[in-house]
Amino acid sequence: MSTSTAPAPLSLSQARFNMIEQQIRPWEVLDARVLALLDRVHREDFVPAAHKALAFADMELPLTHPAVEGQAMLAPKVEARLLQDLLLKPTDKVLEVGSGSGHMAALLASLAQRVVSIEIDEALARTARENLQKAGIANAEVRRADAAANGFAACATEAPYDAIVLSGSVAEIPSALLALLAPGGRLAAIVGHEPMMRATIVTRTGDAAFQTAQPWDTVAPRLRNFPEPSRFQF
Repeated sequence: MSTSTAPAPLSLSQARFNMIEQQIRPWEVLDARVLALLDRVHREDFVPAAHKALAFADMELPLTHPAVEGQAMLAPKVEARLLQDLLLKPTDKVLEVGSGSGHMAALLASLAQRVVSIEIDEALARTARENLQKAGIANAEVRRADAAANGFAACATEAPYDAIVLSGSVAEIPSALLALLAPGGRLAAIVGHEPMMRATIVTRTGDAAFQTAQPWDTVAPRLRNFPEPSRFQF
């Protein structure tokens, strides 16, 4: 008499490999540095305990905490493509707005010289610091602040930045944030309104000159306290 057995669960390394090959490569993330980094920086170590079983799923994951509502880790393919589009160099100084669990800061810090990550929620900022410390990431600093307050004063202390990434969506990119870019610097953000937002890559090409590309579409949760212009039209 034959007996059936349930398939063995995937190992973490196999699940991570499947995420890279089945989600991230098909989304045109082909930079060898980024793909190797996604294998090396373990996403599951930055996922809230309640959602660890979904660490490699093609979805946003809620950042569960009693004080946090509506905040989430971006889907793996979205993080990966933003990272690829920033074209980071080992000498770059990077600003991240929206630390979340610290995962994107860890990825950024692995490709750049220094990362300053701003998080509005104290509980998330504390978690991100702890996760980065456990992962041995020493060149990323998480600061608790409202990034958009007072003309982005909390972000300006170490400006200019070679790269800026917004780990959440905004209705539009504030000019005060673009002003923090160094010449040749790149900003990556998800811009617009549901049901369709655009990945927006802005490159500073001169003192008051910027070049913008919008190479792909997605949706993402809003960053808190960024300007939300009226959508009313006559």
